[in-house]
Amino acid sequence: MSPAKNLEVGLAAINHGADAVYIGGPAFGAREKAGNSIKDIEQLCRHAALFDAKVYVTLNTLLYENEKEEARQLAWDCWNAGVDALIVQDLSLLELDLPPIPLHASTQCDNLTVERVQELERLGFEQVVLGRELSIDQIREIRRQTTVPLEFFVHGSLCVSHSGQCYLSQHIGNRSANRGACAQPCRLPWDLLDAEGKVLVKGRHLLCLKDLNNSANLEALLDAGITCFKIEGRLKDADYVKNITAFYRQRLDAIFKRRPEYAQASQGHCTYTFEVNPEKSFNRGFTDYFIHGRQPNIGSPFTPKSMGEYIGEVKWCNSVQMELLTNQTLHNGDGLCFLNSEHELVGIRADVVNGNKVSCNRPHGAQRGSRIYRNYDIEWQRQVEASTGNRKIDIELVLEDVPEGYRMMAFRHCEEHSDEAIQFGSSWIASAKGLAMTIATPKITANNPEKALENIRKKALQWGETIYNPVSLEIRFSQPYLIPASVIGEMKRGLLAQIEASASLRGALATKQSNQTLTEPIRVGLLRYARNDEPDAIPTHLMTCHHCIRYANGLCPKETGKPVGPLFIRNGENTFRLEFDCKNCLMYVCALA
Repeated sequence: MSPAKNLEVGLAAINHGADAVYIGGPAFGAREKAGNSIKDIEQLCRHAALFDAKVYVTLNTLLYENEKEEARQLAWDCWNAGVDALIVQDLSLLELDLPPIPLHASTQCDNLTVERVQELERLGFEQVVLGRELSIDQIREIRRQTTVPLEFFVHGSLCVSHSGQCYLSQHIGNRSANRGACAQPCRLPWDLLDAEGKVLVKGRHLLCLKDLNNSANLEALLDAGITCFKIEGRLKDADYVKNITAFYRQRLDAIFKRRPEYAQASQGHCTYTFEVNPEKSFNRGFTDYFIHGRQPNIGSPFTPKSMGEYIGEVKWCNSVQMELLTNQTLHNGDGLCFLNSEHELVGIRADVVNGNKVSCNRPHGAQRGSRIYRNYDIEWQRQVEASTGNRKIDIELVLEDVPEGYRMMAFRHCEEHSDEAIQFGSSWIASAKGLAMTIATPKITANNPEKALENIRKKALQWGETIYNPVSLEIRFSQPYLIPASVIGEMKRGLLAQIEASASLRGALATKQSNQTLTEPIRVGLLRYARNDEPDAIPTHLMTCHHCIRYANGLCPKETGKPVGPLFIRNGENTFRLEFDCKNCLMYVCALA
């Protein structure tokens, strides 16, 4: 499942292999800068339905009481637009007169325990987005004790706090993460202080994490019970979404090829005209976080910016030139970066490239042996921007003569078809004709049968820029015929219209038939489970984190055997106390009393 900042990015995600996309609606989408009109969402739904792909809309902010009617109407608008599910955080939504649309529990519901997922399943949620902090063993145990489909983040930026449990931005600048307005103070540089005010670590990004990359753990996650793999990034542009979607599409397809018990959730296969490589897209370095338990080096203490891909080291340099030890091809206009002697990120532009030699128009400050990263590959960027994804659905065609003329039929590739029924995608047509287009036209007997069949086959198999790729054509003629190209073209156009209409109808019916309405006993008990705090309420703990600053900086008492006094973090005029729950291996960021 891929993120969609807007319609353009959503279409790119589908076209590059996504089985589902999630997108913000006009309001309440947990990303103030990523809202979209219902009209655009409806267009995305129509396109996704062509591939049996899903569209989910985020309605996952905490709501004020006077916003609930607007949220209710938005839910109905999404339902009528063909949206497949809503991703929600505020459980008080369940008390409203919602349409019978599937609801998914956002990761912001803090879904980290068996008990929490059981509760959400009991409330009627049809999918639960698990917290990123879980390990494989914990996911496996949740799966063992629940039946609701489980979703898990596999790639993208990491919030240091448990989702839905961060109030730092709201405390500092009245910008609530639970209202879609997070100012990301976790990406700022902080000083680490002891109780006497001594600076233990100065000006480091102590709360900034590397980016998540679970591509090496997909098979283990499948076997643990995850059925939806989520890519973070509803503020990311199309080039990021194209590349990362393609990367996970390839990884999953390789697993499915070896493991036939697993299958792709949507239809179609993609070909790519660029190098699929996650290191070429925005990243702060990668971590698989806590999936295998606590591990070192999950933070990005020196910079919150993208490092890109490591390409080599400096062989020699002067103030405006350098030669690199690299096997990568460099281009004029590439963006390079490195950490200087003060561990500060320095970015440079490769103005003139000659082999492995790079000239810049200003002093760069690199040294011999400096590790060089490329965070902007100009040629690769052009290839990605030009990529359409070229997603195709393989079909089999049958062409036969009938009393009034000719009939062309389409079947999904490898699908069984019989005289009783013909299947295309997930829609059964209870007719021997199935998805077919018949043209009434006089028949012309072919004088040169071999040449006539060759021309028919050539024309019938040319489907151009459509999403359908005919892999076979069976011709059932009582005798050799000559069919004009215009007649074959008319049959293909009519058949294409039927296929696309069937796909659009299939998407609408799937949405309106797959849900279950909440029962009255569940509705009666909702008040006990809905959030009681107002969106503006700020608890004592501003952040709840699995990431531990003591552990990351070699100060963990469990590791060193030495006691550690109170610790504080400071940025400018803002100072916060750190609390540590060593029994549960948690860190809390707290406001000063």
